[in-house]
Amino acid sequence: MEAMTLLHERSSMGKLAGPVPDREQLDALYRAALRAPDHKELMPWRFIEFSGTGLDRLGELFAESEAHSNPQADEKQLESTRKKPKRAPLIIAVIARVTPDLAKVPPIEQVLSAGCAAHAIVLAAQAQGLGAMWRTGSFAFDPVVREGLGLAEHDAIVGFIYLGQPGGRFRTPPVRDPADFVECWS
Repeated sequence: MEAMTLLHERSSMGKLAGPVPDREQLDALYRAALRAPDHKELMPWRFIEFSGTGLDRLGELFAESEAHSNPQADEKQLESTRKKPKRAPLIIAVIARVTPDLAKVPPIEQVLSAGCAAHAIVLAAQAQGLGAMWRTGSFAFDPVVREGLGLAEHDAIVGFIYLGQPGGRFRTPPVRDPADFVECWS
């Protein structure tokens, strides 16, 4: 896929099916992610892959989080929460590894760098004909999930990238006029 077409037409794919992207496809995703802007070459990111029983483990972690934050949650709610990771055959959690107190690279810049890595994964997925959906939601900010994934105190979950084969057609994104978003100081 031509780069400008990809950048102009990228869209999220909510319906994802198997099989799991192969190692060659995943390697291409990670190589794209590792080209994210990175002030001082901190490489402020890490990635956790979930597939197969890993999706079950992530679902259990989400259910534990739900039970912790909502003690009134019944088994039906918890079971629904356990199934959330099953919306894709593979999920990549993108983690910002934040080094606090760096004078020239503030934490927000490190998180944005990890966000750029996540965006590169989504773009590289679509470039290869894969479907991707970047999700955050409350689990990305939950202390139970953070602990379960082994995050350090200053780390941040940038998102969960759901990946798989497109389960439908890529939608045509709406046309937006850049003039509606650009202010020029001439």
